[in-house]
Amino acid sequence: MASKVTYTLDEETVGRIRKLADRTRKPQSQIVREAVAYYAARERTLTDDERERKLAILRQMARTLPARPSDDVDRELAGLRTSRRAGWRRRAGG
Repeated sequence: MASKVTYTLDEETVGRIRKLADRTRKPQSQIVREAVAYYAARERTLTDDERERKLAILRQMARTLPARPSDDVDRELAGLRTSRRAGWRRRAGG
């Protein structure tokens, strides 16, 4: 069900809507619906400032990560895989 609403838009925006409607041969209301849907879909994306702030946090975290030899990491991962395959059961006597 459609709702009739009234919005006040500047002349430049109204002109753009009309030109798009003429060029695409779509009703102006459809142009507005599609524009709002497009904007709503992009709303979840980060702004440039938000992206930079989050990247700065990640860079800071990366600088504070302890350096471990890859052999140590490989041994730890192998141990985890082995224990998962065993169903995380405790060993007898342990």
